[in-house]
Amino acid sequence: MQRNSVNKVLLVGRTGSDADVRFTTKGMAIANISLATTEARKDTKGEFQDSTEWHRVVIFGKMAEFTENYVKKGALVYIEGRLQTRSWDDKEEKRHFMTEVVAEKLTMLGGWKKGKDDKTPAAVAVTEGEGEGEGEGEEEVPF
Repeated sequence: MQRNSVNKVLLVGRTGSDADVRFTTKGMAIANISLATTEARKDTKGEFQDSTEWHRVVIFGKMAEFTENYVKKGALVYIEGRLQTRSWDDKEEKRHFMTEVVAEKLTMLGGWKKGKDDKTPAAVAVTEGEGEGEGEGEEEVPF
């Protein structure tokens, strides 16, 4: 029996804070960001109301290092990745679950500041590298 399935997430939104970055014992960077996506919907009176959904995004390797250095609170980004649910038990042995987006591609949209006065008005994409270990990637920076 053939099993065909797709686990693909595409998000465009604004970051809720600077990246929270940690390193594994082997030195690989892992970044966590929160991403807000907002949709305008009409209410019962016909007026538009914003509805915001928050997403937890985890980023590995070189993409995580790029995120730490360049993706700041309020940045508009495009994220491409997959959903992953993990579980853990707390001190009282209660099981908890968390679903997050594992980023495979991150693209900064619009203008962004590289340094104090340096502005680059191009989209910058960073993707997970092919043929490398999980979370390792290559930066595709156009400068």
